[in-house]
Amino acid sequence: MSSDAEEASEDRRKYEFRKVIEELQEYEGSGTQLVTIYIPEDKQVSDVVAHVTQEHSEAANIKSKQTRTNVQDALTSIKDRLRYYDTFPPKNGIVIFSGAVDSGGGQTTMVTKTLDSPPQPVESFRYHCDSAFLTEPLENMLADKGLFGLVVLDRREANVGWLKGKRVEPVKSASSLVPGKQRKGGQSAQRFARLRLEAIDNFYQEVAEMANDLMVAKRHEIDGVLVGGPSPTKDEFLDGGYLHHELQDKVVGKFDISYTDESGLYDLVDAAQEVLADQEVMKDKSQMEEFFEKLHRGNESTYGFGPTRKNLIMGSVDRLLLSEDLRSDVIVYDCPNGHEEFEVVDSRHKTPEHTCSECKEKAEMREREDVIEHLMNIAEQRGTETKFISTDFEKGEQLMDAFGGIAGILRYSTGV
Repeated sequence: MSSDAEEASEDRRKYEFRKVIEELQEYEGSGTQLVTIYIPEDKQVSDVVAHVTQEHSEAANIKSKQTRTNVQDALTSIKDRLRYYDTFPPKNGIVIFSGAVDSGGGQTTMVTKTLDSPPQPVESFRYHCDSAFLTEPLENMLADKGLFGLVVLDRREANVGWLKGKRVEPVKSASSLVPGKQRKGGQSAQRFARLRLEAIDNFYQEVAEMANDLMVAKRHEIDGVLVGGPSPTKDEFLDGGYLHHELQDKVVGKFDISYTDESGLYDLVDAAQEVLADQEVMKDKSQMEEFFEKLHRGNESTYGFGPTRKNLIMGSVDRLLLSEDLRSDVIVYDCPNGHEEFEVVDSRHKTPEHTCSECKEKAEMREREDVIEHLMNIAEQRGTETKFISTDFEKGEQLMDAFGGIAGILRYSTGV
């Protein structure tokens, strides 16, 4: 499998896991009736069965009959699921969720979901009972890769923060007391120059202290440190050895930027494109920049469900761009006169009534499907790559807000 195909497959798996997590987070139970078990790949299934059996026995002591029944039913369901596995779980482990969830009107419904081979290894065995399923470890598995420390400074101000995957996170800022180059009356030029150099040195020390306090504790986790600002400020700062020596060794680039307020952190990330070429933020930005470039040329891109779907079926889409925040379903309607029509609705909404746009007859729903699954299935059949785009940067937000979260870069102009 090619690297692009592997990446697309991984993106799809992450999307499917993200959907499951969001569904699990919507469930609510009473008391501590929702059971979550995280099982690492090196944990023997027989040991887990024994643990669940013990918990089932102890649950008999629960005073509330309803709670006792619900907890024991959940544990029985988990034991039933464990029978499908051999001595050890599959790669990366298993996560099982089971419990009686609120279905409205004072009623409950038993839900059991199993996640095999999550995106990252389950680190340790966890047995958890609560009124909500424990999804935080799974959320952490889906967190964006890449962690860079960011420092921007001139002689007036400085900001430090993080680049976490695709997201820039400003953390600390400082303003300097460095006087301007023009000396004030009553001071000799030599004395003024000395005081100014001392003020610069003090400010550089303050900036370094901010960076050190933020980043030294994570020095073994970060992929690098990026420093930006005008020349010669950033050069003086780096050459002066102000940073902690382990952070200094992590500096992977210094860049000329004009602004050193919070916006300078974003400018720094933009200026560091070559260094960050393999980071997701730059990949997403590159896709969206190409999309907008082709959009401005005309007929070299597509957007919206209908036009994009038509181009996918024609095989003219090179890359399908989908917003990570897209949560919609596509409903297929058939009318009595044989017309087929599609409508995209929020995945949380009920199926609306539909009137055929061609003959004005009432149409009946034939099927309802997740819009991302619908488009990705067509894309796979036509050899089209699918790219998920974050909303953590401006053009990613535009994809969701202005284009409905669906767009495509075409192989050739189609006019559709």
